Amino acid sequence: MMKVTNHGVHEALQSALMDACKELFGLPPEQKAEFMDAGPMDPVRFGTGFNSAVDGARYWRDYVKMFAHPELHCPAKPDTLRGVAAEYAARTRGLLLELTAAISESLGLEGGRIAERLDLGSCFQILVGNHYPPSGGPDDDGAVGLPAHSDHGLLTLLFQNGVDGLQVKHDGRWLLAEPIPGAFFVIAGDQPEIGSNGRYKGVLHRALVDRAQARMLCVSLIGPCLDAVVEPVPELAVAPLRLEYMGVEYRDYMEHQQSNKLNEKGALDLVRVQTAETLGNF
Repeated sequence: MMKVTNHGVHEALQSALMDACKELFGLPPEQKAEFMDAGPMDPVRFGTGFNSAVDGARYWRDYVKMFAHPELHCPAKPDTLRGVAAEYAARTRGLLLELTAAISESLGLEGGRIAERLDLGSCFQILVGNHYPPSGGPDDDGAVGLPAHSDHGLLTLLFQNGVDGLQVKHDGRWLLAEPIPGAFFVIAGDQPEIGSNGRYKGVLHRALVDRAQARMLCVSLIGPCLDAVVEPVPELAVAPLRLEYMGVEYRDYMEHQQSNKLNEKGALDLVRVQTAETLGNF
């Protein structure tokens, strides 16, 4: 994970999106009801928890998820949301695609190699607003907004209000990612790990809640074209390197990860090449 500043996405636009999401969360339940029972692949979804029907538990989080590209899907209310979401999606998508080109070059590939293989001209993008209410009291210490997980996509841009809670795992320890006004956190997801044949690692992260203050964050995530087959770039899997991951259509991978209980990076088991070593030599 890294922080990005001087990225060209104005703080006023960040604030406008967060304010619109706050207004959205405050709408009467009947104005959100049509999106409350939406499934993982529906273009607009409200809810509490990650996927409560699967998890059997309600995490300390309210959320809205909106598919933003190739087509923007957005609730009708509040009135300001669609315009703000459209501009924010376009600006952050451009930034994320620039970062993808940099990743490609860092792997010794041409800057457009990953974009070409994953059809990023038709990339999938989702906007997410997360609201973590105060946990309520001393008995709720350690309340979890979201448990440890890696993201299903390619790259995630995240910004939050000034309340701490984002943690990342590094060298076996959980470290606090302290928010910086105007800055983005950039989080690598599962698709760079598959495409790089394991050289890039999806970042394991989690969200804690504060006892006294509400915490809020907004996410812009891009993934491959939903119909793209993600598999290791051939140049990164030549002998003596072995193939670490099988190919998978991104749509199928996303639906698998979103439809099952969060289990750190367990979704990658769907495509991990099984060897005697990974099977415990059985």
